[in-house]
Amino acid sequence: MTRLSDSALPALPAAIRRFGYERRALSPGIVHLGLGAFARAHLCDYTEDALEQGFGPWGIVGASLQRPDQRDRLAPQDGLYTFLKRAPQGPELRLIGCLRGVMVAPEDPAALVARLASAETRIVSLTVTEKGYCHDPATGRLRADHPDIVHDLANPAAPRSAIGLIVAGLKARRAAGLGAFTALSCDNLPSNGRVLRGLVRDFASLSDDGLAAWIESNGAFPATMVDRIVPATTEADIAEVEGLLGLHDAAPVVGEPFRQWAIEDVFADGRPAWDAVGAQMVSEVEPFEFMKLRMLNGAHSSLAYLGYLAGHETVAQASGDAVFARFLEGLWREVIPTVPAPQGVSLAAYAEALLARFQNPAIRHRTWQIAMDGSQKLPQRLLGAIRDRLQAGAPIDHLALGIAAWMRYVSGRDEAGTAIDIRDPLAATYAEIAARAGHDAEALSRALLGIESIFGRDLPGEARFTGPVTRHLAALFDQGAKATARGLAG
Repeated sequence: MTRLSDSALPALPAAIRRFGYERRALSPGIVHLGLGAFARAHLCDYTEDALEQGFGPWGIVGASLQRPDQRDRLAPQDGLYTFLKRAPQGPELRLIGCLRGVMVAPEDPAALVARLASAETRIVSLTVTEKGYCHDPATGRLRADHPDIVHDLANPAAPRSAIGLIVAGLKARRAAGLGAFTALSCDNLPSNGRVLRGLVRDFASLSDDGLAAWIESNGAFPATMVDRIVPATTEADIAEVEGLLGLHDAAPVVGEPFRQWAIEDVFADGRPAWDAVGAQMVSEVEPFEFMKLRMLNGAHSSLAYLGYLAGHETVAQASGDAVFARFLEGLWREVIPTVPAPQGVSLAAYAEALLARFQNPAIRHRTWQIAMDGSQKLPQRLLGAIRDRLQAGAPIDHLALGIAAWMRYVSGRDEAGTAIDIRDPLAATYAEIAARAGHDAEALSRALLGIESIFGRDLPGEARFTGPVTRHLAALFDQGAKATARGLAG
C-alpha cells in the first residue's frame, strides 16, 4: 500500500477533506513540545481551520521530548496525517497539513533550542501532561530536586525538560536581541498559564536573576482550557483509516466531534485566528478550566478506576452501564455545588452533555489510559472538590468512592486477580505499600493517604474523609466495583 505523503496527495479520494491552502508556503511559527495524539487532534485541528480562514506563518514544528517514535512515523509522510472523527452517525476523515516537521529533543537538544530561539517562532505550546512540569502538584512550585531539573541546570545547552527547554530558548532570544515568545500550556493544570510562568521564572532564577526578570517583563503565558476526547490510536484504527484513505497512514489520530478551547487573549507576538474557528478568547479562563477539571476530568478518573475494576475496557462501556451512569449522576450532584458556573453555562446541562459524550459508542477511550498518572491527577480532579464539600459540611460519598477505586486499582490486581499495568511516577511506591497491606483496607488506605504529595497534611487526619474512603475500599475488595457503586444512596 502506498504511504501517505505530499507526492501521494493526487491519489486521495475526493470525499476526504483536505487543506485549502498552499502547504509549501507555510512557514513554522509554532513549536509544540510533547507531540502526542491530543495535540494533533486539538491544537493542529484548530490551527488547520484557522489557516483555511486566514493563511499566515503558523505552521507547527512538533518536538518529542523522549522517544523518536512520532518522528519516525510522520517524517516518511512529510508530516501529513489524518484525523478520524468518530461520531455515532459514522466516521469523518480529515487530512492535516499544518505540521511541518518533528524534532526529537534527546537526539539534538541544541537544534531544538535553536528552533525555539528562531525569529520565526512566535508561540511555544506544550502538552507534556502533569508530570512533565517537574513541579509539586500540591504547591505548584518547581521541584529543584527533580532529576530532569537537576540535569538541565547542570547542562543548560542540552536541556531535556519542557521547562529547561523553554528557558534555554528564551535565554538565547534575549542574547540575540529578540523578543520573547508566547508559552502556551494546553495541559489540564489549574491556572496552567500562571503555573507555567512561575515554573519558568523559578528555573531561570536558579541560574540568572536578570533572565528571570526579563522573562517576567516580556514573556506571555496565557491560561487555556482544552477539551476533546482523544483515545489512543489502535491498529484497528490504522486499518480503518487505510481503507477509507486508500493510502497507508502510520500516524492517524482519533477523536470525538466535540471540541472546546478557552484561551486567555494575552500573546507576545500574534497568534492564528483561532477565535474565528470556534476558540473562545476570554479575559478569564479559570471558570471554564475549573468546571472541566472537576466535572469532566474528575468524573473521567473516577469512572476509569471503577470501570476498569469491573472489567469495562472503554469509557463508553463503563458509562453505558446503568449502575455507573447513576454513579456519575450522583458524583456530579456532589461536585456541581463546588463549581462556579462560567458565564452563559448551565452546569446541569453540561453534565448531561458529558454523559452523552462518555457514552458515544464510536469512541474507544480506554479506562486504562485514563487511569494513568493518578498521583498527578487526583489533587486537581477530585481532592479539591472533596475539601470544598468537607468545608461546607456536605457529604462526599461518591467522591470518596472515586478515591477508594483509585486505591483498589493501585493495589495492583483487578477483580479477576490479573496484574494491572500501573503507569504512574509513584508506581514503585504503590507496589511496596500493596505488598505490605494486601487486601487489608484499613492498612492500605492509611499507607496511601500518607503520601503527602497527593493528599497533603490535612486530609489524612480528617475522619469525614478517611472514614468513607476506607469503608468503600473494604467494599471494593469484598463485593467488587459494581456492587459497591450500586450500594450508594442517590
